[in-house]
Formats: sequence, C-alpha cells, structure tokens
Amino acid sequence: MAGQERRTIDLEEGWAFMQKGITKLKNILEGKPEPQFSSEDYMMLYTTIYNMCTQKPPHDYSQQLYDKYRESFEEYITSMVLPSLREKHDEFMLRELVQRWSNHKVMVRWLSRFFHYLDRYFISRRSLTPLKEVGLTCFRELIYQEIKGQVKDAVIALIDKEREGEQIDRGLLKNVLDIFVEIGLGQMECYENDFEDFLLKDTTEYYSVKAQSWILEDSCPDYMIKAEECLKREKERVGHYLHISSEQKLLEKVQNELLAQYATPLLEKEHSGCSALLRDDKVEDLSRMYRLFSKISRGLEPISNMFKTHVTNEGTALVKQAEDSASNKKPEKKDIVGMQEQVCILIALCFCCVLSYLTFTLVSRSLCGKSSSCMTNM
Repeated sequence: MAGQERRTIDLEEGWAFMQKGITKLKNILEGKPEPQFSSEDYMMLYTTIYNMCTQKPPHDYSQQLYDKYRESFEEYITSMVLPSLREKHDEFMLRELVQRWSNHKVMVRWLSRFFHYLDRYFISRRSLTPLKEVGLTCFRELIYQEIKGQVKDAVIALIDKEREGEQIDRGLLKNVLDIFVEIGLGQMECYENDFEDFLLKDTTEYYSVKAQSWILEDSCPDYMIKAEECLKREKERVGHYLHISSEQKLLEKVQNELLAQYATPLLEKEHSGCSALLRDDKVEDLSRMYRLFSKISRGLEPISNMFKTHVTNEGTALVKQAEDSASNKKPEKKDIVGMQEQVCILIALCFCCVLSYLTFTLVSRSLCGKSSSCMTNM
C-alpha cells in the first residue's frame, strides 16, 4: 500500500513465483492446454524481478536472477528439446529443429521481457552479456554444437536429391539454413564453416563425376546445354534457400568442374567442337559457348585461337581460289568481302562483346587485307 515500506521478497519465494510463469511459458511452447499471458500476468512477473533487484543488500538478488535466467534455458533444453531432436533423423530431424528454434526465440522474447530490469541496469553496469544473447547462446552451445554435423549432412543430401531431379521442401531448407546464419549473432562464421565449406566440397565432387561422364557421352553442344542448365539451377538454389553470399563461390565451383577442367577436350571435339561449330555457322551454339567460357579465367583464349585459325583457313582458301582463276579473269573481291561480313556477323551474334568484336574484326580485316593484296599483286 502507498506510504508503507515494501515487503522484502527472499530469493526462494520470489523464484518460486517466477518458475510458475516460466512453466506456463514452457507448456505453451509444448502445445499443452494453457491460457496465454495476460497483461496482469506480465506485470506481476516483471514487478517481481524489479522488486528482487532493487531491494537493499543483502536482499538484492540481481546476480542470482541473472544466473537463474540462463539456467531456465539450460534446464528446458536438456530436459525437453535435446531428447526430441535426438530421437529424429534426416528430414524429420530438420523439421523438429526448425520448430524448436522458433519456440526458443519465443522463449527468449518472453523471458527477456520478464527479466528486462536486469538488462536496463545490472547488466549494463557490469558489462555482462545481454539477456537475448544469453538465451541464443544457450541454444548454440547446447543444441547447435551437438547436431550441426547431422543437420549439415541432411541438408546437403536433400540438395543432391534436388540436383538429381527429385522434389524437395525448399521452404524447409531455407528455414534450416537461416538458423546457421542467425545463430552467428550477426557473423557468418557458423554458416560458412559449419555448412558452406562442406556444400562447396560436395558440389565439386558432384559435378566432377557428372563432367567425367558427360564429356564421353555428349557432343559439345549437348554438353554446353547441360552445363548452362546446371549453372542456372545452382543460381536458383541461392534464390530459394542458400545465403546470397554463397552464389559466386558456388557458381565458380560448377564452372571449374564442368568447363575449366574440360575446356580442351570439349572445344576440340572432332565433329562438334568449336571448329566444327564455326565451319557450320552454328550461331546459337557459339553464343552459348561464349556465355559459358567468358565467365572463367582465360576461357576465351582457346576459342579466340580457333576463331583465328578458322578465318585464316577460310581466307587462304579464297586466295587459292583467286589464284586458280587469275589466268581466266580479273579476280573479284566480293568473295573475300563476303567472308569478312560473315565473320563480323558471327562476332556480333555469337559473342556480343565490344572487345571481342574489335579484336576479331581486326584479325579478319588484317587477313582480308592481306588476301586482297595477294590478289592485287597476281
């Protein structure tokens, strides 16, 4: 009552009252029939903590309450959460983890409100870990550290299933991988070290096996279609459930295994490689070749050399044709000019790159100029 001295609450009595509120919260999280917290419930719990923290020594129980706050999470995790996760495996374990993480964040939100007075004064003065961080750290130390390996394996297994054409629950993977990010409390180490590194290793192994098979079975155009589709699918995976920071690393692994490692045998395939595509004016395939190999280091060099060889051979053949007809009539330049136009069209349509356009045009013009000079001098 106003004007009366406030009654001292001892630790045992006050904590017994707080435990009733914590037990109610646990029951709600476990889906047991329990009414939601009312405003009056919240105020009584908050006020109890406030009173126990503002009593005169030796009845200021701030440190003890701070410790018991952590113990509340530890007890719930060890008695309820870990057993529920340990009894499940693979996708079922992932679903349980997502639900438990969601529940845990709710528990952190409510308990940090009940104990909020600790955050405002005691914790700030002592430079202690804030309440919300304490709650999340408990999950990381007691749950995440134990099951992160199983979780990583289960997620990668599902990704490989999707790569093989099976349908998977992308929303589930998104929720699981968000845990790897959120558990880092603003840092990406958990996601990168505990998941991404293993995903990249698996990606390398997966596409290495695919490339070894495809390079023997497929023509160059068919191989490139598969490679382009794989890159598209991996980019989509980033959009659906991987963290955006994984995109470039993931694509580089795929490009290396499918393109860089097999560039020479792919481009030099006898009946379908780069030279054959140039010879047969396969504009669509040449365009795809440029798109793919322009993304890897020095990927265009062998294509450029083959292009130069193709132009040289075509020009030489025209010069020879002109020499053979020189005794009959004055050689016309229209065939060479036509070839130059064809080269320029190939560059514009297939390579769509100003630098490549200029480079190859200069090569073709130089060749055609030399060819014209030869015919003029005949």
